[in-house]
Amino acid sequence: MHALKDKVSQKLSNLFADSPSQSSSPRYSNSDSPKARLNSSVGKSLSSYFSFVIPQSGNEDSESCPPLPIRTDSYESIGNCKNELNQGGTFISNGKNKESDKDGELRGNDNYIEGVKQMRELIETSVFITANLCEFLQASLPNIVRGCKWILLYSTLKHGISLRTLLRKSGELPGPCLLVAGDKQGAVFGALLECPLRPTPKRKYQGTSQTFLFTTIYGEPRIFRPTGANRYYLMCMNEFLAFGGGGNFALCLDEDLLKATSGPSETFGNECLASSTEFELKNVELWGFAHVSQYLSS
Repeated sequence: MHALKDKVSQKLSNLFADSPSQSSSPRYSNSDSPKARLNSSVGKSLSSYFSFVIPQSGNEDSESCPPLPIRTDSYESIGNCKNELNQGGTFISNGKNKESDKDGELRGNDNYIEGVKQMRELIETSVFITANLCEFLQASLPNIVRGCKWILLYSTLKHGISLRTLLRKSGELPGPCLLVAGDKQGAVFGALLECPLRPTPKRKYQGTSQTFLFTTIYGEPRIFRPTGANRYYLMCMNEFLAFGGGGNFALCLDEDLLKATSGPSETFGNECLASSTEFELKNVELWGFAHVSQYLSS
């Protein structure tokens, strides 16, 4: 390779050489002569040219062409996805956004599957209880009824529109029961109460601190537990069934289970549970809880 460059440099130098007698001229020294300067410049330019065009191998003394710089700062992150360069300068996306989206989808699927599994605890179908709501309610129930089968004690679609029938059916499974109702605008709400329900001739509150209210009016299920402001948990009469107090009933169902009201109460610290303070009921359900052996033997 060096021999080739030397030959080319020598031939080009001869083309620019002066007459043979120029070497006898005393005006220039060997190092200052135009020929010497020309040879030097031509040699350097050719050497640079060949070192750029022809790659060097090994650890040789001649200069090598420096690698072209690759700017990595021009690859900006797009969204939250950081991009990288591999050794060859190829643009690579690490796909973290896709992974996070997949993780979110998997978590959502897991929650849905878990809700479906818990829906199997319902002996009968419900007008209101979805897989997500079932999962939420399961987590809110007292430990004594977790893992039990959900028994539909009363439904207006199945047993008719009568509060007295609901009160009578509540005695079939003593213990905590779940009242689930909804308005015609799509809101679902209800309460956990202690059964059997016993109507009183006069207005008198009953119930325990385990009583709570829930609603889906906020988009996601939300629960309201007693604040401790008072003990107005539940009032049961033949004319109505009401929850909470201290300003308004949090929820009040009339005797034919067609209309109801809801408003803020001090007992549970809740706002209106339905789409409006006065509304028509779409359906009312009362669910009891029992172990499988207990339900089959009854």
